[in-house]
Amino acid sequence: MAALNAVVGYNSKALFGNKIAQSQEHLKYNTSTVKPRRLSFTITCSSSALNRRPQNVDGDFYVNHECIDCDVCRWMAPEIFERSDGQSAVYKQPTSAKERKAALQALLSCPVASIRTEKPPSDILDVHSTMPLPIDEMSLPGVYHCGYHSKKSYGATSYLIKHPDGNILVDSPSYKGKLASQIEAFGGAHYMFLTHRDDVADHDKWARRLSCERILHACEVESHTADVETKIEGQGPWSLGSDIDLIFTPGHTEGSVSLFYKPLKALFTGDHLIASADGELVISEIYNFYSVEKQVENVRALLQLDFLWILP
Repeated sequence: MAALNAVVGYNSKALFGNKIAQSQEHLKYNTSTVKPRRLSFTITCSSSALNRRPQNVDGDFYVNHECIDCDVCRWMAPEIFERSDGQSAVYKQPTSAKERKAALQALLSCPVASIRTEKPPSDILDVHSTMPLPIDEMSLPGVYHCGYHSKKSYGATSYLIKHPDGNILVDSPSYKGKLASQIEAFGGAHYMFLTHRDDVADHDKWARRLSCERILHACEVESHTADVETKIEGQGPWSLGSDIDLIFTPGHTEGSVSLFYKPLKALFTGDHLIASADGELVISEIYNFYSVEKQVENVRALLQLDFLWILP
C-alpha cells in the first residue's frame, strides 16, 4: 500500500468548478473525499424534508434536508453556499446581481432540487438562458459547463465542447428542454462521449433530441446503455478526428476513458479524478469499483500528457 499513498505531483492549471488553481497542485490517493456515483436512493418528501435546514442564514435562499452533499452548489457559488454538518447550507445571502445569478444557476443545477427560495424568483427564466456556462472564454474558448446536474449520476458534471467538426457532449446532464434548445442554438451535438457507466444519466433522451452518436467503452455497457451507437473495445487510444484523443484509464471502473482535447490542452476525466473540498485532485479507494492500483497507475500515465486543464 505504500506505493498507493505516494503523492503524484503535477504543474498545471486545474479546474475546480469555475475556480482555477495555477500554482503547484497534487494528485493524492484519498479514501474519504469522494461521494459515490453509482447510488440508488429515494428522496422522501416529508414536511420536515421540505423545510429549510437550520444551518442556513436568514433570507430568501436556503437549502432543505433533501441535500445529498454532492458539492455542486459549493463550487458554482462558493460565496453563497458552504458545507455544514454533512450537507450544504446558505451562509451568506446574495448581495449583488452577480451573486444572485450564481445562486440561481446553482439552484437550477442542484440534482435533487434542494436549493429553494422563499419567494418565486422573477428572474429565473433569464438565468435559464445563461446555460450552458462558459468556463473561461479566454483560456478555454468553446468549452462550457452544462449545469443541470442529474441525480442519476449523483451530481456529476457534464460539459459541451464546441468543435468545427461537430460539437461534443462529455457525459450527460439531466435532460431539460431549455438546455437542449440552447445546445441546438450552438449547433447541436455530433457526439456524446460517456466517460464511464456512472455518468450516463439521461443519455437516451439527449440522443433522441440531438441525434448524437453516443460513445462508451464496451466494459461499461449495461442494460440501459445497450443501444449506445459506438462501443469502443480494447485499450485504445482512440481518436475523434485529428485533435481529440480518447485515453483508456481503467481504475474507478473497468472501462473508464478520459478525453484529451489537444488544441486547448484540456483533459476531461470523469470520475478518474475528482476535486476534493480543499482544492486538490484526488482519487478514492472507498468509491472505487474496479482497481485502486490500476487507477493510480493510470493517473501517473496521464501525467505524461501535455495538459494545462483538468475538467473532472
